Amino acid sequence: MTATTPELDARRKVPSRQTAAIVAAVTVIAVIAAFIFLITQQPNPDARPVSLGFSLNSLFVWLGGLPPLAQIPLILAVFGAVVALILVLIEYAPRSGKGYFYLRLAACFVIPALAFMLLRPYQNSFIFVLIIAIVLGGALFFFDYRSRQGAGYLFQLIIFTAPAAILLLVGLVYPTIATLFQSFFDKTTTKFVGLENYVWVFTNPEGFWSVINTVIWVLIAPVFATVIGLAYAALVDRSRGEKFLKVIVFMPYAISFVGAGIIWKFVYDFRQGEQIGLLNAIVTAFGGQPVSWLDAQPLVNTFMLLVVFVWSQTAFAMVILSSAIKGVPAEQLEAAALDGTTAWQSFINVTVPGIRSSLIVVLTTIAIAALKVYDIVAVMTGGRANTSVLGFEMVNQQQRFQSYGHSAALAVVLFIFVLPLIIYNARQIKKQREIR
Repeated sequence: MTATTPELDARRKVPSRQTAAIVAAVTVIAVIAAFIFLITQQPNPDARPVSLGFSLNSLFVWLGGLPPLAQIPLILAVFGAVVALILVLIEYAPRSGKGYFYLRLAACFVIPALAFMLLRPYQNSFIFVLIIAIVLGGALFFFDYRSRQGAGYLFQLIIFTAPAAILLLVGLVYPTIATLFQSFFDKTTTKFVGLENYVWVFTNPEGFWSVINTVIWVLIAPVFATVIGLAYAALVDRSRGEKFLKVIVFMPYAISFVGAGIIWKFVYDFRQGEQIGLLNAIVTAFGGQPVSWLDAQPLVNTFMLLVVFVWSQTAFAMVILSSAIKGVPAEQLEAAALDGTTAWQSFINVTVPGIRSSLIVVLTTIAIAALKVYDIVAVMTGGRANTSVLGFEMVNQQQRFQSYGHSAALAVVLFIFVLPLIIYNARQIKKQREIR
């Protein structure tokens, strides 16, 4: 009679949680230290190169030299090979037997070594790659051994989630950390300047106005877009022609910010002779003088840009809030009507509390979009006349002035602005799921 799983777990003497925590901490410290030495060491010209003979960079260079029609099948073939390897490892990982054991053992140590050699195939890097591969492979086998579900299941989980985790680290975590470090260096990223870039952000006119305008955008745009969208959703709810009326409002949302900027730039157009801009044509028709709306200061031009953003985002608020309004229980509305409440009182006291979670999501989502706005400012004013925002000025400092330190500092400030909104939004979504 075969032993049961609990009996096997007892025979294995699974390490305690404290031991596992110590192993995990040592693994993280060792990998981070080796990785820092890997990316910061200076190549020794006298050292003998240790590599696989090719790298991802050389592969992409070779593919770039091929005809476009030949590149597509080769890229698909490489992608298919990688996916097939992952699927094979996921399929055979949980199986018992010496062959599958050695398959997991080889994958634990060989895959990290190959991956890092493909990314960093030059002098003095092999020893660090080897250290990282040994530490990661050993830790993976330790935790796989400790897994209560049996050998191979934890390995299967890690292989399954590794591609997404690596893309997240390479595409988000690493650039964030690199940008933070870069913000403490000068425009050439060679000389450490401390907090000078952040002082520049809040004292230099370009940086100062980009911060002020961003704060204005994030305070005003979400409120107006949400209020207008909520009012429109409530007015057209269950009315005749509801779908048609919603399509009309939704059309601006389907237009890109670049397209919206071009459209409204014609609306705000200013010239000395005959006016082609709609707004100035109306002003002059009533006997007024044409106004250069996009150059009017202080802050008038910023509010003109805000109108464009609100115009394009109102549809988003309307769609989300309209769905939320339809989800308010009819019994609550009927009870309010029996109590003698007016339509406005019922809307304020019943409908709005019933869609509170949706209101928060809409407000925070539009606020994040307002913090990241770039296209409208770039198309309509190019940041002139104190209309710049953090998103635009960050790109402007990097591409136009080649000031990477200032650009990185602006990016960090923008990240600090966005982070609380993301955290708050995530918590609200979590609470909503718990209620459900």
